[in-house]
Amino acid sequence: MSKIVNSWDEWSPLKRTIVGRVQGTQLPAPEPNWQYPAPKGGFPLGTWGMFPEEMVEKADEQMTAFVKMLEKRGIVVDRVDVHPVMMQPIPVSTPDWTQLNMRGIACPRDVFLVVGNEIIETAGCHRSRWYEYLNLRPLFQRYFREDPEFLWAAAPKPRLTEKSYVRNWDYISEHVWTKEEKEQSVLDWNFQLTEEEPLWDGADCARAGKDLFWHISAVCNRAGVDWVTRHYAEKGIRVHPVLFDHRIGGSEGNFKPWHIDGQFTMVRPGLLITNRNCPILSENIIDLFKKNDWEIVVDAGPTHVYNHPLSLICTSAGGLHGTSLLSMNTLSLGPNTICVEAHETAYMEQLDKMGIEVVPVPYDQVAPFGGELHCTTLDIYRESTLEDYFPNQ
Repeated sequence: MSKIVNSWDEWSPLKRTIVGRVQGTQLPAPEPNWQYPAPKGGFPLGTWGMFPEEMVEKADEQMTAFVKMLEKRGIVVDRVDVHPVMMQPIPVSTPDWTQLNMRGIACPRDVFLVVGNEIIETAGCHRSRWYEYLNLRPLFQRYFREDPEFLWAAAPKPRLTEKSYVRNWDYISEHVWTKEEKEQSVLDWNFQLTEEEPLWDGADCARAGKDLFWHISAVCNRAGVDWVTRHYAEKGIRVHPVLFDHRIGGSEGNFKPWHIDGQFTMVRPGLLITNRNCPILSENIIDLFKKNDWEIVVDAGPTHVYNHPLSLICTSAGGLHGTSLLSMNTLSLGPNTICVEAHETAYMEQLDKMGIEVVPVPYDQVAPFGGELHCTTLDIYRESTLEDYFPNQ
């Protein structure tokens, strides 16, 4: 038997990864404080259903080409097998609720977290994603049989009753609050989740050996960060919540931010790139990088203009339009090699001038399915060990 699961950071040489699937992706039915109106994409508010086959085919073509490129570089790629129940818009239930359809499994990084030889099923806050873990169970079962050191765990499965959500938060934040009140909600970590139970996504974590940097976002609550902190404390791993300034993101700000991989990239030990449209507000985090001699570089900014009327990334009502924080949603193949969406020319030029090998990957048709290169992958094996890159705490 051989070692399969081993990934301690975001930059060490990648040897094995999981890539999601766009097949089975659906626009979710409304759920507490989560709605995806896309009238120009054929789904007015209150409707839901499968993504058009034409969109699926275009995205799958790009995703398949990405997989072939990884395999040519000697990287083992495991593909998700979509559970048959996700191939049609049917209701799913627990004893506490019924959700009228699901979402899809294009972005496995959201619902799992790999740290070292352990994979944890996360405690996500979307009912439409509650059963997403089933799509990767066959892979993890195989890893468990073949890798004697693989630790397979799950955070407490959330109940997601009405108590887990602030009542009418979406309406109040959109139609009642002033812009100043919206901005203050970002600073106060005041989003739609209550502290009823721990809730968190794996894509809010950026890994650096003994340190995990955690995005203060709309899809994790304080209890979720507390659970992760306690879980890893015995292993000597530190969790650092990071607040970003989403007030200036886009033309009107982003008051329901998700996931760290669009604004925070540790390229290699000693080099951090941050997003100019949502700078770090946590001064203690900036100080931590500086006193450990890391260089902090601001990215060149997004250049590609998206125009998708139907999308799971609702940067504007009714789809994905304009430039996006996805310009920094990249996948590192090693400490000096990064896959970047092929249309983000300014960022690629910036990385090239820094002496970093850039691998352009056309992925703009995948973006509406929930994310890009980092979102749609899950690192399984990197040539890495548990190192302390921030000894000066």
